[in-house]
Amino acid sequence: MQNGSLVRTGRSRGPDVWLFRWSEQGYDGKRICRKRVIGTIEDYSDCEAARRSVANLIAKVNSANRSTASDSMTVAQLCNHFEQRELGSTNLWRSYATKKCYGVYLRRWIVPKWGNYELCNVKTIEVESWLRRFQLAKRSCAKIRNLMSVLFNRASRYELFDHNPISLVRQPSKRRTPPIVLTSPTIACWPSTDNR
Repeated sequence: MQNGSLVRTGRSRGPDVWLFRWSEQGYDGKRICRKRVIGTIEDYSDCEAARRSVANLIAKVNSANRSTASDSMTVAQLCNHFEQRELGSTNLWRSYATKKCYGVYLRRWIVPKWGNYELCNVKTIEVESWLRRFQLAKRSCAKIRNLMSVLFNRASRYELFDHNPISLVRQPSKRRTPPIVLTSPTIACWPSTDNR
């Protein structure tokens, strides 16, 4: 969300004009500066009058920025953005092990399946059914789901996308079977593999 800036500028001929300036994010992620002449000082005597006249333009700019970013960005681009800023060696917020684990999940599972999808095309039910087809432990599927949620939260925080479809994905993390707990008597009765 941005409000832009409104400035009064002179011209070589004629009265001064009100110039509205704002910035947009391009498809490559770089900022693009835009400007539009709103009217002359004869049309709008003060800054407040000129500001009221650009209210619709501000709403249109903010709406276009949201739809352009979300419609054009793919999951692979979002993953790349995340890896560069969150998984780099300069970021000390995450441990080395977490960075390595996230990198493996991104490269092995998320990008191969969802990389070419635009953010707006990732649907909750599709992700849920995709996770259920895995022959992985439930906990591993839950970690993949949680990482995808982190990615979409990041997209929301950077205003690249407006919601998180992964927040509604149901993925249990409990074990399918309880673990076998070995006690001292069980270990003593365990068959020995030592054939001396």
